[in-house]
Amino acid sequence: MKWYFVPRTTLDISLLFGARIARLFAYGFVSVVLVLYLTSVGLGTIQVGALLTLTLAGDAVISLWLTTTADRFGRKRTLIIGAALMLGAGAVFVITRNPIALGLAAIIGVISPSGNEIGPFLSIEQAALSQLVPDNRRTHIFAWYNLAGSFATATGALCAGLIAQALQSSGWTPVDSYRAVLTGYALIGLLLLVAFLALSPAVEAPKAAAGRPVKLFLGLHKSRAIVFKLSALFALDAFAGGFVVQSIVAFWFSVRFAANIDTIGAIFFAANILAGISALLAARIAARFGLINTMVFTHIPSNILLMLVPFMPTLPIAVLVMLARFSISQMDVPTRQSYTMAVVAPDERSAAAGVTGIARSVGAAIAPAISGALLAGAMTFSAPFFIAGGLKIVYDLLLYRSFKATKPPEEAAPRQP
Repeated sequence: MKWYFVPRTTLDISLLFGARIARLFAYGFVSVVLVLYLTSVGLGTIQVGALLTLTLAGDAVISLWLTTTADRFGRKRTLIIGAALMLGAGAVFVITRNPIALGLAAIIGVISPSGNEIGPFLSIEQAALSQLVPDNRRTHIFAWYNLAGSFATATGALCAGLIAQALQSSGWTPVDSYRAVLTGYALIGLLLLVAFLALSPAVEAPKAAAGRPVKLFLGLHKSRAIVFKLSALFALDAFAGGFVVQSIVAFWFSVRFAANIDTIGAIFFAANILAGISALLAARIAARFGLINTMVFTHIPSNILLMLVPFMPTLPIAVLVMLARFSISQMDVPTRQSYTMAVVAPDERSAAAGVTGIARSVGAAIAPAISGALLAGAMTFSAPFFIAGGLKIVYDLLLYRSFKATKPPEEAAPRQP
């Protein structure tokens, strides 16, 4: 990999990548055991679905507030606050089994039921990285950024399964083994806080031009229309994805095939490794075919594979189809992130990433409660897979129709010989 960074930005980029790795490890770590922990302490599947919805809904509200003010309040300060919220949520989940306390921690804090990004981190880190690298390297750096995150999520999922299984084999109760994993999650929140304290002013947004007051709405001005249109589409995609968040799929494998926790951890380790590799390949494909084409025409086959998983008769075959799906499912992630950063003004990047990210959080927040209710019924137990895949295909078609003519700068500019 060839780097094109000025020397003073190297440390900031390293810190942002390190934070991404630690955070996604924590998200993968906790996602494997979260639903199992909540059901072990006495919550039913409908209650668990509602709690996951509260988690994502709370994240949407808090993250919207933080990301739309980050370019003015300070990106570094906002990242530090996010790390503190992650630490606090993990601590509460460890300390108490009280559903009300867990609900409050889920709403206010940062805890990931899906293994995917949650909180203000991704939006602000995307904005900072877009500022630290040139346009023609942006998708490339986002691909590596997502690869690092996917590998970290995979490792976290694997470690959570192995640790929980090892502790249970040593005589720990399942609840206590899951609580040990949650303790690790809280400690990683503390590690992030320390890392963000070391960031330099280079990550901050450029100052607005003097004498030109701009009317802002959610931190946006001239890019408002395109951001809102993207947000509506991303919300649909995330709503679909919310039916099959990693915690719910882990529970589905546990019930459908009686898979052990270490087996489930290994499944998601392999899945996230493949997802990371697919994200890296996305940069090469996008350089040739364009960001929008890459987003759409790799996403549709992955969603067809998702809908095929419940039809598989045995665990190995179901896992094989799931892994095939993950091998192409994340190619739209770095391309989507890069496209959003490309089509907005530099001083709107945190806000644009925040608004589109919150749209995704809101969409995703609604689905787990519905999915939890579907999991409670014998006839509807596998319905989340079909709903998710079908809605995601609708999203792909709408995205292509709406944005195929809107090119990012590196595609609109003449190619250099």
